[in-house]
Amino acid sequence: MRVALVLYGDLDFISGGFLYDRLLVNYLRHQGDEVQIVSLPWPSYARGLMDNISPALGRRFLGLNVDVILQDELAHPSLFRLNRRLQGRGHPPVVTIVHHLRCSEARPAWQNHCYRLVERRYLASVNAFIFNSRTTRETVRKLVGREKPSVLAFPGADRFQIRPGREDLAMRAHEPGPLRVLFLGTVIPRKGLHTLLAALATLRPETWRLTVVGSLEADRAYVRRIRGQIAAAGLSSQVAFTGPLDEADLAARLAASHVLAVPSSYEGFGIVYLEGMAFGLPALATTAGGAVEIITSGQNGFLAPPGDAAALAAHLMALAADRDLLLSMSLAAQARFAAHPTWNDAGVAVRRFLQSLIPASRGA
Repeated sequence: MRVALVLYGDLDFISGGFLYDRLLVNYLRHQGDEVQIVSLPWPSYARGLMDNISPALGRRFLGLNVDVILQDELAHPSLFRLNRRLQGRGHPPVVTIVHHLRCSEARPAWQNHCYRLVERRYLASVNAFIFNSRTTRETVRKLVGREKPSVLAFPGADRFQIRPGREDLAMRAHEPGPLRVLFLGTVIPRKGLHTLLAALATLRPETWRLTVVGSLEADRAYVRRIRGQIAAAGLSSQVAFTGPLDEADLAARLAASHVLAVPSSYEGFGIVYLEGMAFGLPALATTAGGAVEIITSGQNGFLAPPGDAAALAAHLMALAADRDLLLSMSLAAQARFAAHPTWNDAGVAVRRFLQSLIPASRGA
Protein backbone atom coordinates (compact mmCIF):
# COMPACT_ATOMS: atom_id res chain seq x y z
CA MET A 1 0.00 0.00 0.00
CA ARG A 2 1.32 3.42 -0.94
CA VAL A 3 0.41 6.15 1.52
CA ALA A 4 1.06 9.89 1.74
CA LEU A 5 0.79 11.65 5.10
CA VAL A 6 0.25 15.40 4.94
CA LEU A 7 1.04 17.45 8.04
CA TYR A 8 2.46 20.71 9.27
CA GLY A 9 6.10 20.80 10.26
CA ASP A 10 8.24 17.87 11.39
CA LEU A 11 6.84 14.42 12.14
CA ASP A 12 9.24 14.30 15.12
CA PHE A 13 7.58 17.30 16.80
CA ILE A 14 6.82 16.44 20.42
CA SER A 15 3.09 16.29 21.10
CA GLY A 16 0.47 13.61 21.60
CA GLY A 17 -0.94 14.11 18.11
CA PHE A 18 2.43 13.89 16.40
CA LEU A 19 3.29 10.82 18.48
CA TYR A 20 0.12 9.19 17.14
CA ASP A 21 1.07 10.07 13.56
CA ARG A 22 4.66 8.95 14.03
CA LEU A 23 3.85 5.56 15.51
CA LEU A 24 1.21 4.97 12.84
CA VAL A 25 3.79 5.67 10.13
CA ASN A 26 6.24 3.32 11.84
CA TYR A 27 3.60 0.58 11.96
CA LEU A 28 2.66 0.94 8.28
CA ARG A 29 6.29 0.87 7.22
CA HIS A 30 6.92 -2.19 9.37
CA GLN A 31 4.09 -3.91 7.49
CA GLY A 32 5.87 -3.20 4.20
CA ASP A 33 3.82 -0.18 3.15
CA GLU A 34 5.45 2.79 1.46
CA VAL A 35 4.74 6.00 3.39
CA GLN A 36 5.66 9.38 1.95
CA ILE A 37 5.68 12.35 4.33
CA VAL A 38 4.36 15.58 2.79
CA SER A 39 5.49 18.28 5.21
CA LEU A 40 4.01 21.77 4.85
CA PRO A 41 5.54 24.84 6.51
CA TRP A 42 3.78 25.63 9.79
CA PRO A 43 2.07 28.93 8.95
CA SER A 44 -0.17 31.34 10.79
CA TYR A 45 -3.83 30.39 10.44
CA ALA A 46 -4.46 33.14 7.88
CA ARG A 47 -1.38 32.19 5.88
CA GLY A 48 -2.49 28.58 5.89
CA LEU A 49 -5.78 29.57 4.26
CA MET A 50 -3.80 31.10 1.40
CA ASP A 51 -2.19 27.72 0.67
CA ASN A 52 -5.49 26.66 -0.88
CA ILE A 53 -4.86 28.90 -3.88
CA SER A 54 -1.19 27.98 -4.28
CA PRO A 55 -0.62 26.57 -7.79
CA ALA A 56 2.62 24.89 -6.65
CA LEU A 57 0.93 23.11 -3.76
CA GLY A 58 -1.94 22.07 -6.00
CA ARG A 59 0.47 20.52 -8.50
CA ARG A 60 2.29 18.77 -5.66
CA PHE A 61 -0.92 17.16 -4.44
CA LEU A 62 -2.15 16.16 -7.88
CA GLY A 63 1.23 14.57 -8.57
CA LEU A 64 1.12 12.19 -5.61
CA ASN A 65 1.35 8.61 -6.86
CA VAL A 66 -0.25 6.86 -3.89
CA ASP A 67 -3.22 4.64 -3.01
CA VAL A 68 -4.48 6.79 -0.14
CA ILE A 69 -3.75 10.26 1.24
CA LEU A 70 -3.68 10.68 5.01
CA GLN A 71 -3.91 14.17 6.47
CA ASP A 72 -3.43 15.39 10.02
CA GLU A 73 -6.50 17.53 10.71
CA LEU A 74 -4.21 20.10 12.32
CA ALA A 75 -3.27 21.13 8.76
CA HIS A 76 -6.90 21.79 7.79
CA PRO A 77 -6.46 25.52 7.02
CA SER A 78 -4.21 24.67 4.05
CA LEU A 79 -6.26 21.81 2.64
CA PHE A 80 -10.02 22.39 2.62
CA ARG A 81 -10.11 23.77 -0.93
CA LEU A 82 -7.20 21.76 -2.31
CA ASN A 83 -8.93 18.54 -1.29
CA ARG A 84 -11.82 19.25 -3.63
CA ARG A 85 -9.41 18.93 -6.55
CA LEU A 86 -8.64 15.39 -5.39
CA GLN A 87 -12.22 14.20 -5.48
CA GLY A 88 -13.51 12.07 -8.30
CA ARG A 89 -12.60 9.09 -10.36
CA GLY A 90 -8.94 8.19 -10.51
CA HIS A 91 -7.87 10.12 -7.40
CA PRO A 92 -6.91 8.37 -4.16
CA PRO A 93 -9.24 8.65 -1.16
CA VAL A 94 -8.41 11.39 1.35
CA VAL A 95 -8.55 10.34 5.01
CA THR A 96 -8.08 12.76 7.88
CA ILE A 97 -6.66 11.87 11.30
CA VAL A 98 -8.69 13.92 13.77
CA HIS A 99 -7.02 14.38 17.16
CA HIS A 100 -9.35 17.18 18.19
CA LEU A 101 -11.02 20.12 16.51
CA ARG A 102 -9.55 23.58 16.86
CA CYS A 103 -13.05 24.99 17.33
CA SER A 104 -13.43 22.82 20.47
CA GLU A 105 -10.70 24.68 22.33
CA ALA A 106 -11.47 27.38 24.88
CA ARG A 107 -11.38 30.83 23.27
CA PRO A 108 -13.79 33.71 22.49
CA ALA A 109 -16.98 32.51 20.79
CA TRP A 110 -16.50 34.67 17.69
CA GLN A 111 -13.10 33.10 17.04
CA ASN A 112 -14.42 29.58 17.39
CA HIS A 113 -17.29 30.46 15.07
CA CYS A 114 -14.75 31.34 12.37
CA TYR A 115 -12.71 28.20 13.00
CA ARG A 116 -15.89 26.11 12.94
CA LEU A 117 -16.77 27.39 9.47
CA VAL A 118 -13.35 26.44 8.09
CA GLU A 119 -13.20 23.07 9.85
CA ARG A 120 -16.68 22.16 8.63
CA ARG A 121 -15.59 22.85 5.04
CA TYR A 122 -12.42 20.83 5.57
CA LEU A 123 -14.22 17.84 7.07
CA ALA A 124 -16.68 17.92 4.16
CA SER A 125 -13.74 17.78 1.72
CA VAL A 126 -12.37 14.40 2.86
CA ASN A 127 -13.61 10.88 2.20
CA ALA A 128 -13.13 9.29 5.61
CA PHE A 129 -12.05 9.82 9.20
CA ILE A 130 -9.66 8.27 11.71
CA PHE A 131 -10.74 9.18 15.26
CA ASN A 132 -8.64 8.92 18.41
CA SER A 133 -11.59 8.95 20.82
CA ARG A 134 -15.34 8.67 21.06
CA THR A 135 -15.40 12.31 22.13
CA THR A 136 -13.68 13.42 18.94
CA ARG A 137 -15.94 11.21 16.83
CA GLU A 138 -19.11 12.68 18.29
CA THR A 139 -17.79 16.24 17.98
CA VAL A 140 -17.05 15.73 14.29
CA ARG A 141 -20.38 14.05 13.61
CA LYS A 142 -22.25 16.96 15.14
CA LEU A 143 -20.28 19.46 13.09
CA VAL A 144 -20.46 17.62 9.77
CA GLY A 145 -24.07 16.54 10.15
CA ARG A 146 -23.75 13.32 8.15
CA GLU A 147 -21.98 9.98 8.32
CA LYS A 148 -18.79 9.13 6.45
CA PRO A 149 -16.62 6.01 6.66
CA SER A 150 -14.58 6.10 9.86
CA VAL A 151 -12.53 4.06 12.27
CA LEU A 152 -11.99 4.57 16.00
CA ALA A 153 -8.35 3.79 16.82
CA PHE A 154 -7.44 4.70 20.38
CA PRO A 155 -3.86 5.85 20.99
CA GLY A 156 -1.79 3.29 22.83
CA ALA A 157 0.31 4.05 25.88
CA ASP A 158 2.74 1.15 25.73
CA ARG A 159 5.80 2.77 24.15
CA PHE A 160 7.76 2.51 27.42
CA GLN A 161 9.13 -0.99 28.00
CA ILE A 162 10.04 -0.66 31.70
CA ARG A 163 7.30 0.10 34.23
CA PRO A 164 7.20 -0.04 38.04
CA GLY A 165 5.68 -3.05 39.78
CA ARG A 166 3.31 -3.15 42.73
CA GLU A 167 6.10 -3.11 45.33
CA ASP A 168 7.75 -0.15 43.58
CA LEU A 169 4.48 1.78 43.68
CA ALA A 170 4.03 1.03 47.39
CA MET A 171 7.56 2.19 48.23
CA ARG A 172 7.15 5.34 46.14
CA ALA A 173 3.79 6.28 47.63
CA HIS A 174 5.01 5.98 51.23
CA GLU A 175 8.36 7.68 50.83
CA PRO A 176 8.63 10.61 53.24
CA GLY A 177 8.69 14.05 51.69
CA PRO A 178 6.54 16.23 49.47
CA LEU A 179 4.10 15.06 46.81
CA ARG A 180 5.99 15.00 43.51
CA VAL A 181 3.69 16.48 40.88
CA LEU A 182 4.50 16.16 37.17
CA PHE A 183 3.17 18.43 34.42
CA LEU A 184 3.92 16.90 31.02
CA GLY A 185 3.13 18.83 27.86
CA THR A 186 3.99 21.81 25.70
CA VAL A 187 3.70 24.95 27.82
CA ILE A 188 0.76 26.67 26.12
CA PRO A 189 -2.42 28.15 27.63
CA ARG A 190 -4.63 25.19 26.63
CA LYS A 191 -2.63 22.82 28.83
CA GLY A 192 -3.60 24.74 31.97
CA LEU A 193 -0.26 25.12 33.78
CA HIS A 194 -1.42 28.50 35.12
CA THR A 195 -4.41 26.80 36.77
CA LEU A 196 -2.20 24.11 38.29
CA LEU A 197 0.17 26.73 39.71
CA ALA A 198 -2.75 28.66 41.17
CA ALA A 199 -3.90 25.47 42.89
CA LEU A 200 -0.47 24.56 44.24
CA ALA A 201 0.09 28.09 45.56
CA THR A 202 -2.72 27.52 48.08
CA LEU A 203 -1.05 24.43 49.59
CA ARG A 204 1.62 24.40 52.28
CA PRO A 205 4.96 24.73 50.47
CA GLU A 206 6.54 21.75 52.22
CA THR A 207 3.83 19.40 50.91
CA TRP A 208 4.61 19.48 47.17
CA ARG A 209 7.15 19.92 44.38
CA LEU A 210 6.31 20.43 40.70
CA THR A 211 8.36 19.40 37.66
CA VAL A 212 7.34 20.82 34.28
CA VAL A 213 8.44 18.68 31.32
CA GLY A 214 7.82 20.04 27.84
CA SER A 215 8.75 22.64 25.27
CA LEU A 216 8.92 26.30 26.32
CA GLU A 217 9.18 27.56 22.74
CA ALA A 218 5.62 27.32 21.39
CA ASP A 219 4.24 30.41 23.17
CA ARG A 220 6.99 32.50 24.72
CA ALA A 221 4.61 35.21 25.91
CA TYR A 222 2.70 32.60 27.90
CA VAL A 223 5.94 31.19 29.32
CA ARG A 224 6.87 34.69 30.52
CA ARG A 225 3.45 34.93 32.14
CA ILE A 226 4.02 31.57 33.86
CA ARG A 227 7.44 32.60 35.17
CA GLY A 228 5.92 35.83 36.46
CA GLN A 229 3.15 33.88 38.19
CA ILE A 230 5.75 31.64 39.86
CA ALA A 231 7.84 34.59 41.03
CA ALA A 232 4.85 36.56 42.32
CA ALA A 233 3.65 33.59 44.36
CA GLY A 234 7.13 32.84 45.73
CA LEU A 235 7.21 29.36 44.22
CA SER A 236 10.59 29.46 42.46
CA SER A 237 12.21 26.94 44.80
CA GLN A 238 9.36 24.45 44.32
CA VAL A 239 8.97 24.46 40.53
CA ALA A 240 11.54 23.02 38.10
CA PHE A 241 11.50 23.20 34.29
CA THR A 242 13.33 20.50 32.35
CA GLY A 243 12.30 21.27 28.78
CA PRO A 244 11.63 18.28 26.52
CA LEU A 245 13.18 14.96 27.59
CA ASP A 246 14.25 11.96 25.54
CA GLU A 247 12.36 8.73 26.05
CA ALA A 248 14.73 7.26 28.65
CA ASP A 249 14.85 10.41 30.77
CA LEU A 250 11.09 10.85 30.48
CA ALA A 251 10.52 7.29 31.68
CA ALA A 252 12.78 7.96 34.66
CA ARG A 253 10.88 11.14 35.48
CA LEU A 254 7.53 9.36 35.24
CA ALA A 255 8.77 6.57 37.49
CA ALA A 256 9.96 9.08 40.11
CA SER A 257 6.75 11.13 40.26
CA HIS A 258 3.62 10.61 42.36
CA VAL A 259 0.90 12.23 40.27
CA LEU A 260 0.43 13.61 36.75
CA ALA A 261 -1.43 16.93 36.58
CA VAL A 262 -2.31 18.40 33.18
CA PRO A 263 -5.56 20.38 33.64
CA SER A 264 -6.10 21.19 29.96
CA SER A 265 -9.04 23.32 28.91
CA TYR A 266 -9.63 20.66 26.24
CA GLU A 267 -8.06 17.38 25.08
CA GLY A 268 -9.38 15.30 22.21
CA PHE A 269 -8.14 12.23 24.07
CA GLY A 270 -5.11 12.73 26.29
CA ILE A 271 -2.38 10.17 25.58
CA VAL A 272 -0.36 11.77 28.35
CA TYR A 273 -2.78 10.58 31.05
CA LEU A 274 -2.49 6.96 29.95
CA GLU A 275 1.29 7.16 29.69
CA GLY A 276 1.37 8.42 33.25
CA MET A 277 -0.93 5.60 34.32
CA ALA A 278 1.56 3.10 32.89
CA PHE A 279 3.84 4.27 35.70
CA GLY A 280 1.06 4.24 38.29
CA LEU A 281 0.46 7.99 38.27
CA PRO A 282 -3.09 9.06 39.10
CA ALA A 283 -4.11 11.68 36.54
CA LEU A 284 -5.51 15.12 37.30
CA ALA A 285 -7.39 16.48 34.30
CA THR A 286 -10.58 18.35 33.46
CA THR A 287 -14.07 17.37 32.43
CA ALA A 288 -13.66 18.99 28.99
CA GLY A 289 -12.94 16.61 26.13
CA GLY A 290 -11.70 13.05 25.99
CA ALA A 291 -10.06 12.71 29.41
CA VAL A 292 -13.41 11.49 30.73
CA GLU A 293 -12.91 8.33 28.63
CA ILE A 294 -9.72 7.53 30.55
CA ILE A 295 -10.15 8.81 34.08
CA THR A 296 -12.70 7.58 36.60
CA SER A 297 -12.69 10.45 39.06
CA GLY A 298 -11.86 9.32 42.58
CA GLN A 299 -10.57 5.94 41.39
CA ASN A 300 -7.56 6.35 39.06
CA GLY A 301 -7.40 10.14 39.07
CA PHE A 302 -9.52 13.23 39.47
CA LEU A 303 -11.53 15.35 37.05
CA ALA A 304 -12.18 19.02 37.75
CA PRO A 305 -14.01 21.69 35.76
CA PRO A 306 -11.65 23.62 33.44
CA GLY A 307 -10.02 26.51 35.27
CA ASP A 308 -11.12 25.36 38.74
CA ALA A 309 -7.95 25.80 40.79
CA ALA A 310 -9.78 25.22 44.08
CA ALA A 311 -10.94 21.76 43.00
CA LEU A 312 -7.43 20.84 41.84
CA ALA A 313 -5.99 22.04 45.14
CA ALA A 314 -8.41 19.87 47.11
CA HIS A 315 -7.47 16.78 45.10
CA LEU A 316 -3.74 17.44 45.41
CA MET A 317 -4.06 18.05 49.13
CA ALA A 318 -5.88 14.73 49.56
CA LEU A 319 -3.11 12.81 47.77
CA ALA A 320 -0.34 14.60 49.66
CA ALA A 321 -1.96 13.93 53.03
CA ASP A 322 -3.14 10.35 52.53
CA ARG A 323 -0.46 8.10 51.09
CA ASP A 324 -2.69 5.02 51.34
CA LEU A 325 -5.12 6.82 49.04
CA LEU A 326 -2.23 7.68 46.74
CA LEU A 327 -1.19 4.02 46.57
CA SER A 328 -4.74 2.82 45.95
CA MET A 329 -5.16 5.28 43.10
CA SER A 330 -1.71 4.45 41.72
CA LEU A 331 -2.63 0.77 41.49
CA ALA A 332 -5.97 1.63 39.88
CA ALA A 333 -4.23 3.89 37.38
CA GLN A 334 -1.84 1.14 36.33
CA ALA A 335 -4.75 -1.30 36.01
CA ARG A 336 -6.53 1.19 33.74
CA PHE A 337 -3.44 1.38 31.56
CA ALA A 338 -3.19 -2.42 31.38
CA ALA A 339 -6.78 -2.66 30.10
CA HIS A 340 -6.21 -0.17 27.27
CA PRO A 341 -5.52 -1.16 23.64
CA THR A 342 -1.91 -1.04 22.44
CA TRP A 343 -0.30 0.97 19.67
CA ASN A 344 -0.21 -2.25 17.65
CA ASP A 345 -3.99 -2.55 18.03
CA ALA A 346 -4.37 0.99 16.69
CA GLY A 347 -2.07 0.25 13.76
CA VAL A 348 -3.96 -2.91 12.81
CA ALA A 349 -7.31 -1.11 12.89
CA VAL A 350 -6.12 1.84 10.82
CA ARG A 351 -4.33 -0.28 8.22
CA ARG A 352 -7.37 -2.51 7.66
CA PHE A 353 -9.54 0.57 7.34
CA LEU A 354 -7.25 2.20 4.78
CA GLN A 355 -7.12 -0.99 2.72
CA SER A 356 -10.92 -1.13 2.69
CA LEU A 357 -11.06 2.35 1.13
CA ILE A 358 -8.74 1.67 -1.79
CA PRO A 359 -10.60 0.89 -5.02
CA ALA A 360 -9.82 -2.57 -6.41
CA SER A 361 -8.57 -0.96 -9.60
CA ARG A 362 -5.73 0.73 -7.67
CA GLY A 363 -4.56 -2.37 -5.77
CA ALA A 364 -3.13 -2.35 -2.24
